[in-house]
Amino acid sequence: MLSGRRQDDEIVQAAWLYYVGNLSQQQVSDRLGVSRFKVNRMLADAREQGMVRVSVEHRTSTTLELADRLAEAFGLEEVQVAPVPLPTEEHDYERTAVGILAANYLARVAGGDRRLVIGVGWGRTLSAMADNLSGLINRNLTFVSLMGSVTHASRTAPGVVCVRLAAQTGGRAMLLPAPFIADSEAACAAILDQRLVKETLTVARNASHALMSVGECRDGAILFESGIFSAEQIADLRHNNVVGDCCGVFFTEDGAVADTPLNRCTPCVKPSEMAEMDVVVTAGGATKAAATLAVLRAGFVDRLLIDETLARAVIERI
Repeated sequence: MLSGRRQDDEIVQAAWLYYVGNLSQQQVSDRLGVSRFKVNRMLADAREQGMVRVSVEHRTSTTLELADRLAEAFGLEEVQVAPVPLPTEEHDYERTAVGILAANYLARVAGGDRRLVIGVGWGRTLSAMADNLSGLINRNLTFVSLMGSVTHASRTAPGVVCVRLAAQTGGRAMLLPAPFIADSEAACAAILDQRLVKETLTVARNASHALMSVGECRDGAILFESGIFSAEQIADLRHNNVVGDCCGVFFTEDGAVADTPLNRCTPCVKPSEMAEMDVVVTAGGATKAAATLAVLRAGFVDRLLIDETLARAVIERI
């Protein structure tokens, strides 16, 4: 059963796609992943509750326009933009808003008793997703780490997020027994040769869905401040003009995989291995504009969940 807020969000999306996007009810059904009967019911509810007039004429129309521009620019199947009344210095509000979008998406695709394997990355927006997930119970869900973990446990670590999601939904978690980054290419190869690592990565590579976030590679960013990298590794990232990462793969501004040995030191499922997955990327906070743009230019993303301020910053850079 959808909560009132989540149900209203879906009704607004259906109304926008049908009345403004000029999609047919079948196209709206395909886009949102719901039955055509439900689309018809949502459109009727939108009319009866006055949502069509309010949503199209009021603030929601701004974020939906941003979503359309991003979807068109990068060929994305779906973009959702969370309204941000006033940007915050620490971006906590933005991450929470995007986390709510991600929780709604997960509830939408993983409800009922369908059997799904969902790959999970790490980051504060995914942690916010777990914070805001409610009402989803499905014992047939498996949440599997797409990447290695970090030394210091936190709510953003991939293993922690997987375990939290499994506990909340009644599903199970599979954790990748590997570090986020190995000391060398040889060390990474040895890790990847371990039986438990191979088994987990096999499951992860066959996931139907992937939920990841965008990481920044700049002074003050969590990747640089967490102690994950040595001084030499940080210098290497700077030397190779790396602006961001996604799921342990480092990208330059043009969306290319950076020519750095560090891209051969991260035990993870590479974006190039996700062609059969429904790939969802979350991003919150305007400082992530360069990193988010690089990830979008890489061309492996299917759906983007982003806050309004960051969406504008990305569009300004296109």
